[in-house]
Amino acid sequence: MARIIVSGASGQFGHAAASQLLDMGEDVIALSRNTDKLADLAERGADVRSADFESPDGLEEAMAGGEKLLLISTTMVGERPRQHGNAIDAAKAAGVKHIVYTSIVDGGNPDHPAVEQHDHCATEKLLRNSGVAYTILYNSQYAEAVATAMAIPALTAGSKPDNCGDGKIAFVSRDDCVRTAVAVLTQEGHENTTINVTGPELLSVPKAMELASEMAGKPIEIIPVTDEEMYEYFDTLGVARKAADVDVNGPIPWASEGMVTFGQAIREGYFDVKSDAVERITGQKPRTLRSVFEQYKGAWPA
Repeated sequence: MARIIVSGASGQFGHAAASQLLDMGEDVIALSRNTDKLADLAERGADVRSADFESPDGLEEAMAGGEKLLLISTTMVGERPRQHGNAIDAAKAAGVKHIVYTSIVDGGNPDHPAVEQHDHCATEKLLRNSGVAYTILYNSQYAEAVATAMAIPALTAGSKPDNCGDGKIAFVSRDDCVRTAVAVLTQEGHENTTINVTGPELLSVPKAMELASEMAGKPIEIIPVTDEEMYEYFDTLGVARKAADVDVNGPIPWASEGMVTFGQAIREGYFDVKSDAVERITGQKPRTLRSVFEQYKGAWPA
C-alpha cells in the first residue's frame, strides 16, 4: 500500500480527502501549517506533520516516506507557482512517485483569461517538467460556492450584477471533486493525464440563479454588467481589485480581479466543458446543482 500525502489537510478539500482515504484503510500523511486542526485525523491513524509551502525549509522531511501526493492548490493568487514549486521540488527530493494536483477547467490554456488560471498554468508547467508522474484535475466551479457565496447575497438583495452573460459552466460539487481525487490516488492508470471534473449539466449563471429563485420562492433579478461595471460593484463593497493589495487577515481576503476575470472566462466559453469523469472514475453519478441547493437551502434568507 502506497503512503499518500495530503497537503492542506486542515482545509475543506484536504480534510475530506484525508478522511476518505483513512476510511479506505490507506496510510495517510496529513500536512498542514495548523496541525492542531488535524487532531481527529491523528486519532484515526494519520501521520500528522507540519508543512508550509511558503518556504522550502523542512518540506522534504515533511514528505519523507510518501509515495503519492495530493497537492491542493494554495489560496494566495500570484504566490501559488512559487509555493507549489517548493512543494513539487520537495516531493521529488523525498522520492514521491505521483503528484495529483487540483487545477481548474482549461487550466493549462495560457489564453484563459481568469487570473487564478495563470497560477494553475504555471504550476502545470512545473509538474510536466518535474520528471514525476502527475495527474491534473481540472475542477469546475464548486456548486457549494454557488449555493452560498452567490445565492445568498442574490436572494438577500433580490438582484445580482453579472458579467458572465450566457456562458455555460458545469458546476460540480466539492464532494465529487474529493471523491474523484481519492479514486485517482488509489487506482492505477491515471499517471501523466489531465481530467476534467465537472457536474452533470451545463448551465449559465442566470439559469443557476433562476433555479435558486424558484427553490427559495424569492425573486432574483439578473443585472447584466460589463467587466468594468463588475469591478465598480466590488469597489462599493470595499474589495481590493488586485491580489497584491489584499489583506489576507482582513474581512475580505480575496480580490475582485479573480471574480471579474472568472466571469469573463465563463462568458467567453472557457468553462463550457462537461465530462463523465466523476461517474467513470468513482462509479457514482455526480451531484446536480439542485441537490447541492437542497443541502444549503436552510442557510438561505427566509
